[in-house]
Amino acid sequence: MTRPSRISRAAIIGQLRAAATKGDRAALTLAIDQMKTWAYSPRYWQKYLHLLTHPMARLVDLTVIKQGDKIAHQKGWVKPKREPRKPKRAARAWASPSPSGARSCRPA
Repeated sequence: MTRPSRISRAAIIGQLRAAATKGDRAALTLAIDQMKTWAYSPRYWQKYLHLLTHPMARLVDLTVIKQGDKIAHQKGWVKPKREPRKPKRAARAWASPSPSGARSCRPA
């Protein structure tokens, strides 16, 4: 009896792990083909975006498929904008005399 040909998130991530740990090119090819199936059909976009929460799947999307950002844009999803960095405080001046009144190292 053959296994059903349904694509699942766990199966794709398992194949990506096998490809990463064992260097299995067949598993990588199979995972990429299954990811492409999800990426190129609007029916599976929700599942595909959920798959992209995994770092290895995101890496494959960024390097091979390049559809995650396009799908999110078409669905009207935007990344939250990063808040601007807080300004750094001024560095403490080394030339200022110490408040404790300690003697300096210079000879008198």
